[in-house]
Amino acid sequence: MAIDAAPTRTLPFLRKLTRHARIPVNAFEEAGTQANGDLVRLHMGPFRPYLVTHPDHVQHVLARNQPNYVREGMFWDPLAPLLGEGILSDGDSWAESRRILQPLFTAKYVNSLAERMAEIITELIDETVVPGRPFDVAKGVSAIVHPTIVRLFFGAKISVADINRLVPAYDVAVTAKAIRLVMPFVPDQFPMPGDQPFKKAIKAIDEVVYPRIRQARMTDGEGDDVVSRLVKAREDIAGAEGERRIRDDLVAMHGASTETSATALTWAWPVLQAYPQVAAKLYEEVERVVGDDPVTTSHLPDLVYLRMFVQELLRLYPPGWILPRKALQKDVVGGVTVEAGSTVMLSPYLTHRLPRFWDRPLEFDPERFAPGEERSHRYAYWPFGAGPHVCLGQHLFMMEAPLLIAGILRKYRPVVHHDGPVTPRLASSLRPVAGLSMTLVPVERR
Repeated sequence: MAIDAAPTRTLPFLRKLTRHARIPVNAFEEAGTQANGDLVRLHMGPFRPYLVTHPDHVQHVLARNQPNYVREGMFWDPLAPLLGEGILSDGDSWAESRRILQPLFTAKYVNSLAERMAEIITELIDETVVPGRPFDVAKGVSAIVHPTIVRLFFGAKISVADINRLVPAYDVAVTAKAIRLVMPFVPDQFPMPGDQPFKKAIKAIDEVVYPRIRQARMTDGEGDDVVSRLVKAREDIAGAEGERRIRDDLVAMHGASTETSATALTWAWPVLQAYPQVAAKLYEEVERVVGDDPVTTSHLPDLVYLRMFVQELLRLYPPGWILPRKALQKDVVGGVTVEAGSTVMLSPYLTHRLPRFWDRPLEFDPERFAPGEERSHRYAYWPFGAGPHVCLGQHLFMMEAPLLIAGILRKYRPVVHHDGPVTPRLASSLRPVAGLSMTLVPVERR
């Protein structure tokens, strides 16, 4: 029988949530600071999850003993109607979905799409940006990210009108259940704010996706777009069950390709305003490497500081900021016994801010990722997850992000309209405060 090396510390957490009611992420950050890498429990009334932040413990849960920690319970159950039983689930259905989707996210396949991606991003920036006019940052970034991914992966199967329905529906779906994220002890049958908007968002998504699937099935999956590939891969499962499997893969893949990218890239602009020295270096590099020309993949190898900037952006603002797991069997992590059936909460947001692994952890410094710099622990930095469930879309994001940022900065300078630091709001992904706006001012070239 496993014995704790020391009694498990329990931190009072409900009081922290009450104190940080407007910015609940701060309550988790405070708990992470108190834990300082130790495995602790959070006292949330009847619910007492384990908080896992130390890289050794992250490695144990997500890699070494990954089969024992499944995506169930807190966070996952409320979002089940959106995520389904595909790539964001566990077990046999996850393994099957990963086998089908992985070829669409390899570095080789993403590289084959890169030039087309660059062209689409340039076109969308020209279409959506109105110089000198303030706009909502999150909506502006989404207006570029979502159509880019849809055009690349979905071909003509989804129309512009469908995209315009999907974007706000996804936005609602990932934010409406946020209150249940920090109050998982509230029974499902007890109504909570956001429950009804969430149902309406799922309905809107399904009304777009299912007709596209049925259309592709009628043509036996002819074509090279993602919908056709999924239909072909699932041709052995007929009827409604087959449609549901394709729907779960399609929705999860679309969400993974767009929601996380749009969320991460929304943080770039307040960061540039908050760190003028970083901004000056980035502006100089983009102007020197790209100049007046449209950004192409040929520019990317020379945009070294921009890549460092994106990596540091993911360190301080990882989109998937909290990733709970349910322990199937009793386990020992870091000398602490984790009981079967309990929840462990992992967070790259907190791991990336541990002082013992990061010098000046709260300061934005791209030089941490300069070529040749080494990290103290492989699992001290894991913005895309880790282990078998590592995010399939990481190659896509690391191609898309510099193309979008450089595409904007070659022509404009951002002015963010916000007093004081930009803080996260409560959502299933790490989103900045709602209503954040900025103006893009044309660059004056001499």
